[in-house]
Amino acid sequence: MNQTVIMVKGMTCGHCVSAVQKEISGLPAVTGVDVDLGTGAVRITADPPPSEAALRAAVDTAGYEIAD
Repeated sequence: MNQTVIMVKGMTCGHCVSAVQKEISGLPAVTGVDVDLGTGAVRITADPPPSEAALRAAVDTAGYEIAD
């Protein structure tokens, strides 16, 4: 399995974590999403990994944005 780590801005609580996990988990081939609220790091396990555009869209749908 491939792992991708992205940084998400704006998460402040457990609801934020749940929203991001839900949207990213819905992407094709994603088998795991681990969110570290303290750092904003989101580790995605998927084979093949989702495209950057798909990740950005999922995070945006959750109400947050990927840090560049």
